[in-house]
Amino acid sequence: MGDKFWPISLADLPLHLILEILTSGPLRAVDLVSLELTSRTFRANARLDTRFQSNSSLVNFAAFQLCWSHPLYSSMHLEERKALFDKTEGNWKRVLRFLQSVDQSSDMVETSAGNMQIKSGRYHTLLVNGSSVYSCGSNLCGVLGHGSETTQCVAFTRISFPSLAQVTQVSASHNHAAFVMQTGEVFTCGDNSSFCCGHGDTNRPIFRPRLVETLKGVSCKQVAAGLSFTVFLTSHGNVYTCGTNSHGQLGHGDTVDRPTPKVVELLESVVQIAAGPSYVLSITEDGIVHSFGSGTNFCLGHGEQQNELRPRAIQLLKKKGLHIVRVSAGDEHVVALDSRGHVYTWGKGYCGALGHGDEIDKIVPAPLLCLKKNLIVQVCASKRKTFVLTDSGSLYGFGWMGFGSLGFPDRGHSDKILGPRLLQSLKGHRISQVSTGLYHTVAVTTRGRIFGFGDNERAQLGHDSLRGCLEPTEIFVQQIAD
Repeated sequence: MGDKFWPISLADLPLHLILEILTSGPLRAVDLVSLELTSRTFRANARLDTRFQSNSSLVNFAAFQLCWSHPLYSSMHLEERKALFDKTEGNWKRVLRFLQSVDQSSDMVETSAGNMQIKSGRYHTLLVNGSSVYSCGSNLCGVLGHGSETTQCVAFTRISFPSLAQVTQVSASHNHAAFVMQTGEVFTCGDNSSFCCGHGDTNRPIFRPRLVETLKGVSCKQVAAGLSFTVFLTSHGNVYTCGTNSHGQLGHGDTVDRPTPKVVELLESVVQIAAGPSYVLSITEDGIVHSFGSGTNFCLGHGEQQNELRPRAIQLLKKKGLHIVRVSAGDEHVVALDSRGHVYTWGKGYCGALGHGDEIDKIVPAPLLCLKKNLIVQVCASKRKTFVLTDSGSLYGFGWMGFGSLGFPDRGHSDKILGPRLLQSLKGHRISQVSTGLYHTVAVTTRGRIFGFGDNERAQLGHDSLRGCLEPTEIFVQQIAD
């Protein structure tokens, strides 16, 4: 007689086994919400940990455990954890969503259409979509990675890589681009006249992605492209820089250019990097922000416009005990996000880019009080404009409205938005990630749809027929099979 298989329902399994299933896989907060809504089993009370309220659901307990094992949550002090928990009104699923969203804000985002990342350069855009990388716009100095014969791509076009490994993170600047592979290797392309691509053997443009040989054996997880220089973050929290160094933006204590990546000695345990035109910001795992390079426009956050040749901690943030989790470096201003989902801005206030309702410069970080009730998960700064993304997928913009790059078609009598304003045209979508260049902006939704707005004169929005988009317009990418 053959073996007999008896059907068993999920409800028959012991709670600890169900919990093991929930916490062992790469579940997102939204997945846990769906499970709780569709099954009574997951709504059952969990009484498995004295730190957890006994009248809460099994799914909420799974979210609780996933939060405690998350690196960002682990690095937070007890009072910071409590502040975040209170901000979410005691909802562990929302805490988890915050942690996961912050992680993905400068990396790949998970959408229902696959993993994606969007990055706007000055006049071009890069898109990672699953195992493929695409680019569109101006191919100045080979920044699109399609070869010397290409001058412009009017639609997102797939980039060919010599490596079979997948790209996990990208960064785009005015004239060069950098790509981090799943293996930890880094490829670069574009203008190498300042050696910002890290290839010390040539000062000519790199028209197709090329491996940075000097970083072989050094596993990287993030890159940040500045104006003629590049910053590399390793998996172990070390920082390397190369390229032009006229303002000390390489962080080595001098103004000597570096043709190949060199480690910044004073930085350790770094979890995120951001590069402005000629300055750098880094965050360590304890939430301390260091800045170095050009002090113009008070972007370094020290209350003065003096250049810093070595990394220097921003004391105001440190003294207030703020745990910063993400920073974004604009052309003339900076936006930061702390562990409670609060936003801080500093630098040049022109056109309302700082969001305080005026155009006054802020020489040190200032809290954006009008957003204090929101739980922000991403901040994004560029030329005189800023975007902030809430945990519910709502997108706010403020600053200069030029070319429609803020996404507000009703310009009225002014081209400035002095404080955070909701993009009503995207209200029907949950935004997962936003990136803004000089005059254009691109956003990705949770369903993997892509919307662009602003200048399209160089096809940086991936539209062949439009010169510009005053409000968000969907961008379609032709998928190419491997």
